[in-house]
Amino acid sequence: MCGIFGYVNYLVEKNRGEIFNTLLDGLQILEYRGYDSAGLCVSGDRKNEFVLFKEAGKVASLRKLVQASDMDKSVVFDSHVAIAHTRWATHGQPSPRNAHPIPSDPNNEFVVVHNGILTNYRELKALLESKGHVFETDTDTECIAKLAKYVYDINKHRNLDFTELAKLVLMELQGAYGLLMISVHYPNEIIATRKGSPLLIGVKTDKRLKVDFVDVEFPDPASEVVSSATFTAPSSNIFGNNNNNNNDNSLLVPLAGSDLRRSQSRAFISDDGVPMQAEFFLASDPSSVVGHTKKVLYLEDDDIAHIYDGELHIHRVRREEGQPTIRSIQTLEMELNEIMKGNFDHFMQKEIFEQPESVINTMRGRIDFEKKTVTLGGLSAYLNTIRRCRRIIMVACGTSYHSCMATRAIFEELTEIPITVELASDFLDRRSPVFRDDTCVFVSQSGETADSMLALQYCIERGALTVGIVNSVGSSISRQTHCGVHLNAGPEIGVASTKAYTSQYVALVMMALSLSDDRISKQARRHAIIDGLANLSSQIKEVLALNDVIRSMAETELVNQKSLLLLGRGYQHATALEGALKIKEISYMHSEGVLAGELKHGVLALVDEDLPIIVLATHDSLFPKVMSAVEQVIARSGNPILICNKGERALEKLNMTHRTLEVPATVDCLQGLLNVIPLQLMSYWLAVKKGFDVDFPRNLAKSVTVE
Repeated sequence: MCGIFGYVNYLVEKNRGEIFNTLLDGLQILEYRGYDSAGLCVSGDRKNEFVLFKEAGKVASLRKLVQASDMDKSVVFDSHVAIAHTRWATHGQPSPRNAHPIPSDPNNEFVVVHNGILTNYRELKALLESKGHVFETDTDTECIAKLAKYVYDINKHRNLDFTELAKLVLMELQGAYGLLMISVHYPNEIIATRKGSPLLIGVKTDKRLKVDFVDVEFPDPASEVVSSATFTAPSSNIFGNNNNNNNDNSLLVPLAGSDLRRSQSRAFISDDGVPMQAEFFLASDPSSVVGHTKKVLYLEDDDIAHIYDGELHIHRVRREEGQPTIRSIQTLEMELNEIMKGNFDHFMQKEIFEQPESVINTMRGRIDFEKKTVTLGGLSAYLNTIRRCRRIIMVACGTSYHSCMATRAIFEELTEIPITVELASDFLDRRSPVFRDDTCVFVSQSGETADSMLALQYCIERGALTVGIVNSVGSSISRQTHCGVHLNAGPEIGVASTKAYTSQYVALVMMALSLSDDRISKQARRHAIIDGLANLSSQIKEVLALNDVIRSMAETELVNQKSLLLLGRGYQHATALEGALKIKEISYMHSEGVLAGELKHGVLALVDEDLPIIVLATHDSLFPKVMSAVEQVIARSGNPILICNKGERALEKLNMTHRTLEVPATVDCLQGLLNVIPLQLMSYWLAVKKGFDVDFPRNLAKSVTVE
């Protein structure tokens, strides 16, 4: 949800047109995160002036607005700072007025872009209004910009530097945020900070960095900023009624003076003393940075990044025991062509057809198919601890939840450990008991899902071992869990998850195999599953060959339907749920995944000759029971579509002219990986036929970073 992009150039000449294009191209790549308006801010023609461009709708509309402006795009800047944003509305309707960047006042003294939600914005707004500030938008973000101006105005005599001002502002904020702040009072400087919302900084320099990390700068104990408790109450000094700005008790901060820089970032020290040319790309997602640089630094919660004079500094308000003292500059393994559509019409289509390769990438280097062994390096140090745990709790949302549901049975069978699968939001609402001898597995494509992040903190606080299964390297879940597995599925841009689902499925099966490798009684079963995984890629290619058949079925039989029912049992119940979710997400057709065993308990009342029903009827131990459900549907004049194995003879006995989609047979616990692909294709072609935006469905976002 929402996308942040910022650009800073230092001693690197760029004209305004190039800066515009850098910002707009960055936003274009972030479109998949979901948004309803966009905006940007660049320097104006006058000294210490910011100019904002904001538009409701797509980034393309913002680009037209910029192109139509009469600003001189040939003006060259050797140093410049600019920010941009795509907004997903949480407070206030989508409109140019509510679009980010948000200024503090008509003179744009402070300008902010912000992802997340402030939970105390009403209190902040009331207090700022009592000080004479007039709010122009409906957003919670405006509180941040106006608070920054208020703090600056009452401390002009103190010469606060930008970091000190930011610390005072952040002390007042409650909730989740990832934000960038710039100010006319601090030319060519930018503040970046995060709490519960992802933010990273790409670094590009003309010379090799001295070290591949940035030191975290803590305040000296004798001069540490006053405790945040001083500022959170309504009676705090920041909003005190004392109008004497010279009062020494107001916003006490150790002052260095804005002209005195107390440290130099080691990474940016130059051998010859000549300032290093540098560019910085600040973003909420690495995909928008990889086209410029592969060197990135991921901010941690409560980090305050301050970029000035070609250097990056990381500050903290206070030092905490055991806290790392550096932030590593990492190298992205992502390639630019991975986030391009190539020869496909949509990202979702591309990602569906990438699954033969993405499942191999998830298994590569981890499974020895000849020796029948599984090695997960990210879990190896914790395997014995997990084997001894009381239970395994899988926590996830949406598609990731379905991947947990799909693999729960094989986990229980191989490990003989009790498994519970929890929706993160419900898990938190119930405050479910968690114990120190539990293992909690968090599954997320982005690694930034807000509900899952909160559940992770809940489990860590209770001493449980935490495991992350994520696709995004460097994401919050991957950094905060004790151990985990990266999916290596490659970037997934389409909002409707496809290849991440199948890679999560494979990763979880590999985890179950790894945990059970000490059980002789399970050896034959484990070998059969590993053999199934070896054939998985070629079998997915066989299923993808059904593309034209599924397209025809979607366009002729299903496109005008209002509702759709999917039936599955055992391993295929999760497949039915996932298929229904895909169809809902992008074709906007009501669809419901139902456990076939529950058909007689109410759902059967819906069945008639008009309701389209898809039954997952591949062969496993529950196949006779599924066929019983099919017979019940047929007896009520239903006309189901059956997803079955090739050459399934049991279907010949049906008293109907049935329609089938035949998929290859594999081990029962892996069959869902093949069965889900026809449903992914069906949802895709339904959306295309209806003329909907496949990659960016209405009201949805790829990365759900707010509760």
